[in-house]
Amino acid sequence: MAEKQSRNGDAGAAVAVDDPRKLRNVVLVGPSGSGKTTLTEALLAVSGTVSRAGSVTEGTTVCDHDPAAVRQQRSVGLSVAPVRYHDVKINLIDTPGYADFVGELRAGLRAADAALFVVCAAEGVDPATVTLWEECAAVGMPRAVVIARTDHQRADILGEIAACQEAFGAGVLPLYLPASGDRPALVGLITQRLYDYSNGFPPVLAEPDPADLDRMTEARNELIEGVIAESEDEGLMDRYLGGEEIPEATLIADLETAVARGTFHPVIPVCATSGLGLAEVLDGIARAFPSPLEHPLPEVSSVGGGPHDELRADPAGPLAAEVVRTAVDSYVGRVSLVRVFSGTLRPERPVHVSGHGLAERGHDDHDADERVAHLYSPLGANLREVPYCVAGDLCALTKIGSAETGDTVSSPEDPLLMRPWTMPEPLLPVAIVAHNRSDEDTLARNLSRLVAGDPTLRLERNAETSQLVLWCMGEAHADVVLSRLRAGGAEVDTEPVKISLRETFASPAKGHGRHVKQSGGHGQYAVCDIQVEPLPRGGGFEFVDRVVGGSVPHQFIPSVEKGVRAQLQRGLSSGNPVVDIRVTLVDGKAHSVDSSDAAFQTAGAMALKDAAANSRISLLEPVDEVTVLLPDEHLGSVLGDLSSRRGRVLGTEAAQGGRTLVRGEVPATELLRYATDLRSLSSGTATFTRRHARFDLMPEGVRTG
Repeated sequence: MAEKQSRNGDAGAAVAVDDPRKLRNVVLVGPSGSGKTTLTEALLAVSGTVSRAGSVTEGTTVCDHDPAAVRQQRSVGLSVAPVRYHDVKINLIDTPGYADFVGELRAGLRAADAALFVVCAAEGVDPATVTLWEECAAVGMPRAVVIARTDHQRADILGEIAACQEAFGAGVLPLYLPASGDRPALVGLITQRLYDYSNGFPPVLAEPDPADLDRMTEARNELIEGVIAESEDEGLMDRYLGGEEIPEATLIADLETAVARGTFHPVIPVCATSGLGLAEVLDGIARAFPSPLEHPLPEVSSVGGGPHDELRADPAGPLAAEVVRTAVDSYVGRVSLVRVFSGTLRPERPVHVSGHGLAERGHDDHDADERVAHLYSPLGANLREVPYCVAGDLCALTKIGSAETGDTVSSPEDPLLMRPWTMPEPLLPVAIVAHNRSDEDTLARNLSRLVAGDPTLRLERNAETSQLVLWCMGEAHADVVLSRLRAGGAEVDTEPVKISLRETFASPAKGHGRHVKQSGGHGQYAVCDIQVEPLPRGGGFEFVDRVVGGSVPHQFIPSVEKGVRAQLQRGLSSGNPVVDIRVTLVDGKAHSVDSSDAAFQTAGAMALKDAAANSRISLLEPVDEVTVLLPDEHLGSVLGDLSSRRGRVLGTEAAQGGRTLVRGEVPATELLRYATDLRSLSSGTATFTRRHARFDLMPEGVRTG
């Protein structure tokens, strides 16, 4: 992220903004391939931020600077591209559309004040697109819709607008409609002006064809009524229905109110190639999108968890910022993308970095005082130095060693903590191993950097299987993680994931352990007899002393138990821990000189192994409690798939939005690829959670890992 200039031209110097009212933070959201990155490139070019627009297929775009993004020809991480439009700074936040990178999307939603939802004019609205819309709605994000790629041979702008209205519900209404004829032109429904892009950007303003105005009368009336419905002027609707022409300035003000409330979602057709709609998008963002002053701030508390006064987007207020993304650059090291919510961040000043609440993801709670050396305005991979960053703006910090994604940056005199946003749970395990011993140290360093920057990545060191497991969001996410590890100089291989199993006794058995050795000097003598009984599932381990007559001296009875427990951990037939048994010590022998604690530990272990030889040992497999939330139309296929995985459905219940919640129990050995398979079964619309429930008998013939 520290290249001297962008891939497609010199970006020039960044300009700091003093007033949050002159800021717009807009996250571009949409399915993979809808045209978000291409639209961002076009907006950068027409605003003069870069000299020419880059190409996704050629790998020359500003936002897709990650080598994995260039190779896959799709975004794999969040990227910021600021543009200036008149006197407004617009921070465009480009996010991946693929489901594996939903963590980057949620980080973008945290950093933004509004969302520009991009759909392709030729693709319709698929279920995954609706899921993304609901993801934005869940956090109360104001949204507008862009119909992109209108030059596609199968493009149907009016059909796509209708599809958006059906999929996204009421409040989705066009601000502009395509003019008649073959020329690239739009007609503004509020302004009733023609915007002709026949000669490219900027458009030529003209009077529209009267036939177009007649054709758009119904759409215009519906738009104006929708905007006026959000007006605080209760008499405005009566004036409009009475035939009064409402001033354009009044409609624009009410439009901004409607968008900020999240109840109205304007639609604009665009074409990155011809420039169609680009001026209208920039104008709509600048005039109708909310500023940071109108967006609620995240909940904040003291570092100790105590209450704190509510903050506002005030440059003079207490400093409160958040790390929304962390990357590692080969030139400058760790780069932290920060959203300033309150106060002003300045260089050469001390700050307090706090990270709490993500311990289960491998991010231990931490607090540290750091010093900010320089501030930068990021433009994709390019960092441009700025003198300060006020409330509402985005900036990048370098060499803040303790900062991780989700951390709060505040003043050392008034350290604060923001509640972290909801992180998706990684559910696809990938076992990795260093290619050779010389790669182990490099692998450990790279893993710590990746985990610090990606909250959707969880690192697990499984002591039972001796495997290093990365829990990822899906195969595409795993591919990017492995690519970054290798790019950091660590040769890494993958191997099948092993599932931690258990052993148990299938029937009662008796065991005899005799450890007698005499080789000169102090000898070893211990004999014990045990009885082993299976316990119900979840019974754990019980040790019972029924020795009579002192055949095993009292001080050596704990030694027998210690030896049995040690053998339980080592396993009997497959090397897996033994559970759910009761071991009863019934008899034994001791020697007045040669008996010892170590001898009886060994005898106890030998007795357990002898009992196993006289019984049948069964394998137990972990069973997870699974909940699947999915649209009703996929219920049959998902239930059938769960059955094929030896799953047991416990029940179903209706959920909001035409969805069903399925609860069931599935062996963990059958869930290794479930994150990927469920996505295929449901067209990317279903989600699931899992948690360990218990261990159950594994059927004969079932193989693991």
